[in-house]
Amino acid sequence: MITLRKSAQRGHADHGWLDSHHTFSFADYHDPQHMGFSVLRVINEDKVAAGKGFGQHGHRDMEIISIVLDGELEHQDSMGNRTRIKPGEVQRMTAGSGVMHSEANPLPTKPAHFLQIWIMPEKLGLEPSYAQKAFPPEARKGTLQRVVSPDGKDGSITVNQDASLFLATLEAGQVVSHALAKGRKAYMQVLAGKALLDGQPLEAGDGARIQDQEAITITGADQAEVLLFDLP
Repeated sequence: MITLRKSAQRGHADHGWLDSHHTFSFADYHDPQHMGFSVLRVINEDKVAAGKGFGQHGHRDMEIISIVLDGELEHQDSMGNRTRIKPGEVQRMTAGSGVMHSEANPLPTKPAHFLQIWIMPEKLGLEPSYAQKAFPPEARKGTLQRVVSPDGKDGSITVNQDASLFLATLEAGQVVSHALAKGRKAYMQVLAGKALLDGQPLEAGDGARIQDQEAITITGADQAEVLLFDLP
């Protein structure tokens, strides 16, 4: 079964310096029908104005994944990490027993466009940790590139949950398939362009819950960037 969630149905907050769309309930946006899906708790699509950002704040007991789509994001945390995340890179921060961090757009003239994803961990009170890795964009052309997994398969970043994330770039007519083990669920988000999910059209910002299916097929309608979650 596939349940579509169109881009315009998401929660939206415009703070001037931050334009944010929330797939699931977050901050002042609350919808009891959209509190998450499986262990996936947050997908925020954020655009941060040049030179602006989130000041230092705390998190705990969450796996936080950031994927930059355009521009750059500067990260600092209480573990001593200070890094910049660029397109093609994926960051994972295990908040665990507690961590402080800040995120800002370091560029003086260009907005930062990124996804922030929260996944509930398999255990509470984990030791905080950090990982960041570049994944070649050419390696996801016409195929699903694994970027996050519980065991680091295919060189992916590890996450403390039985969940995997894949990125794919599809030209018009290109097709990829993904098999789902018994009892598994999936969530797909279109990052750019247009795609078909088992024949159903989706555009940038659209998402879909997938459950009770053995496999799905994703087809590029025009050049499309897609993100796929394989979930327990």
